[in-house]
Amino acid sequence: MKHISIGGLDVSRIGLGAMSMAGYYNIGAGSDAESIRTIHRALDLGVTHLDTAEIYGPYTNEELVGRAIKDRRDKVVLATKFGIVSHSGGGPGVLDSSPANIRVAVEGSLKRLGTDHIDLYYQHRVDPKVPIEETIGAMKRLVEAGKVRAIGLSEARPETIRRAHKIHPIAAVQNEYSLLYRAEGEETLQATRELGISFVAYAPLGRSMLTGSVKGKADLPEGDRRLAHPRFQGDNLDRNVKIVKRLEEISVEKKCTPAQLVLAWLLAQGKDIVPIPGTKRKQRVDENLDALEVRLSAHDLKRIAEIAPVGAGAGPRYPDDAMKRVYL
Repeated sequence: MKHISIGGLDVSRIGLGAMSMAGYYNIGAGSDAESIRTIHRALDLGVTHLDTAEIYGPYTNEELVGRAIKDRRDKVVLATKFGIVSHSGGGPGVLDSSPANIRVAVEGSLKRLGTDHIDLYYQHRVDPKVPIEETIGAMKRLVEAGKVRAIGLSEARPETIRRAHKIHPIAAVQNEYSLLYRAEGEETLQATRELGISFVAYAPLGRSMLTGSVKGKADLPEGDRRLAHPRFQGDNLDRNVKIVKRLEEISVEKKCTPAQLVLAWLLAQGKDIVPIPGTKRKQRVDENLDALEVRLSAHDLKRIAEIAPVGAGAGPRYPDDAMKRVYL
């Protein structure tokens, strides 16, 4: 396993996103036992970076991760997030990054995760009601208290990142970044590289679109939340599937899966980029990690970028309401 540093935290080159283990997409029945076996498989293979959030479930995903790492906490760089749950009566889905909310949120996460510290603590979404300086000031105090080792932002604009970094060093910025959706990510990378901040890429497989497993609407079960995402609807879906089919041709040439191809492409974009593909199945962990062995030439990278240039993804990244909360 290859490793890089995120704000002084030594992490595996590919991490594991736990969101789907909370049944977030309602994909199949699944089970906590299966999810825990998947986390253990990832740890056994050298993955050290696990990512969760209090909103996943809500709360149940952190509890699951806590059970999975109970006897292996020292092997894990544990990341979680706050800010899409208000503990002052607003409840799940309400943005709240006030210092008072952060103090309550961190204690809940620590308890659910069964640990006395969080390695990487993110503001999940920028709260337009609270100046970023106040939020980061509160997070800084958590670092000083030993409850958090490093802090990060998710879906923050470059100017927000710069303001935050002046208050306390930001270890990582986590934004969506994949072959289909990378315009905002590449804009953000200019700022993170200037400031020496790592970039954590969530949804690096395009919410499974880039795996080749989605050929049409019938491949998404009834009740799957992705059906509400524009990229999986109508003409957008057809256009995105066409892109993936062309990428599949290259994956055949390279003797790898489409998922491995696009992860290898992402890894080739810079050593400061850490993808955290999510899965709840052991075999997908194996497949994703094998992307580390895929070798892409400059010509391969050029061909891939020509098939899926910046802005290639059809449809916004989220439904309209959720889009109002990203990249603030």
